[in-house]
Amino acid sequence: MMLKDKVALVTGGTSGIGRATAIAFGAAGAKVVFSGRRDAEGEKTAKLIRETGAECLYVHSDASNEEDIKALVQKTVTTYGQLDCAFNNASIDGFLKPLHEQSIEEFDKLMAINVRGLFLCMKYEIQQMLSQGSGAIVNNSSIAGLIGLPGASPYVASKHAVMGLTRSAALDYAKQGIRINAVNPGSIATEMLDRVLQKMRITADDLTAIVPMGRIAQAEEVAQVVVFLCSDAASYVTGQPFAIDGGVTVS
Repeated sequence: MMLKDKVALVTGGTSGIGRATAIAFGAAGAKVVFSGRRDAEGEKTAKLIRETGAECLYVHSDASNEEDIKALVQKTVTTYGQLDCAFNNASIDGFLKPLHEQSIEEFDKLMAINVRGLFLCMKYEIQQMLSQGSGAIVNNSSIAGLIGLPGASPYVASKHAVMGLTRSAALDYAKQGIRINAVNPGSIATEMLDRVLQKMRITADDLTAIVPMGRIAQAEEVAQVVVFLCSDAASYVTGQPFAIDGGVTVS
């Protein structure tokens, strides 16, 4: 029960890494608020969280809409009285094609959700955490926030931006009791990975061939790192990327 009596917020919690982390927060003793746009999937996540014995609340929310994000944080505090942990997970993948073939519309959509949305989440989460004098935030970046990937320039740019926001904000609030870190997943068994494999016209076996550990990770493996970073076990950790990639970025 690493997060007993804590309140945790997860954006994009209706599937994949977000769902796994919302469940892990509940299993670690936290009260969980999570958001998304797919209500049926949200109800399924809520059921799984409650099966851990935790309290939870699902909020329909658009991660790129400022009023939605502001209301999400306020709903969390109104319901549970505080906000101790936040996992800013909501993001989208991009189109796989060379930069000169990418459209402005595609670029703007990626930035609106992956960067602007994350900025908005941090803005309102930090305001609440400052009023409490403590808090821990984890942003979901990607190995694309650490290295370049061919055919994915806008997506890579958005995830590098996540790292820039994470590192700079960590310095802004290091002396005010707020820790801010990032996870950088590689190949994780999610719906997003399925879409990427289809776009690349490769199989999961093709992908595992380039992973030193020789397998694709489960979303729960990312969730456990997020829980650690939000817990007192990581009390001296801030501004750091945590690659969860089976060794892909080692060399």
